[in-house]
Amino acid sequence: MEGRTPPVYFFTDFGREGPYLALMETSLLRHCPEARVINLMADAPACAPRPAAYLLGALLPWLAEEALVVAVVDPGVGGGRRPLLLELGKRRFIGPDNGLFARLLRESGEVCAWEVDARSFVLSSSFHGRDLFAPVAGMLLRGEAPGLKPLSVNQLVGHDWPAELEEVIYIDGFGNAITGLQAPPEGSRTRLRVGELILDRADTFSDVPEGTPFWYGNSLGLVEIAVNRGRADRLPGLGVGCPVTLA
Repeated sequence: MEGRTPPVYFFTDFGREGPYLALMETSLLRHCPEARVINLMADAPACAPRPAAYLLGALLPWLAEEALVVAVVDPGVGGGRRPLLLELGKRRFIGPDNGLFARLLRESGEVCAWEVDARSFVLSSSFHGRDLFAPVAGMLLRGEAPGLKPLSVNQLVGHDWPAELEEVIYIDGFGNAITGLQAPPEGSRTRLRVGELILDRADTFSDVPEGTPFWYGNSLGLVEIAVNRGRADRLPGLGVGCPVTLA
């Protein structure tokens, strides 16, 4: 609908319990009552910006063209890390400079970066999602902007991280393990090494017997480890951070 504000996506590790998501949304709405919020992810890898960066990167193609993303996986909250505003095309991203946007920096197109001047905001020591990042999003939706200091992309944490991450980056509610590896083209029978296990590729769950572990290219285009009618996170040593290698 013409005149509607762009959607605001929250990407956090807060979880859905407690008041945190609601307080962030309330803070946003205080600055822009017309804002439309989509909770893209509330269970990103907790206190782990590196795997979260590759997960956020995989979700980017599904976001609205004019998306405003407030991303908060911020174990250094209250410390010296910088608050950022990034632009890539018509999309804007707000969050901490701790590597969370590393995958974004490898997208096609020019990324513009600024450090947000937080001195005009009243900040708690532990909840900058509510006190800084959500208010900045509301200001941007109103056509306003906080004080901004231009930054070079090469100054940002994670600018030199690899395009893919050879690790498990997320365990979903079914126990499937998403990795930071791009899935090879369909038809490739490449095998995957996970700890002491060597897994074959399958196109879908029904291609393997019940209880069989395998890997496949998931709906985000990433390598995912699964067990037909079972839980991959019960395989020995499998969890976020577990190394994986295509062989």
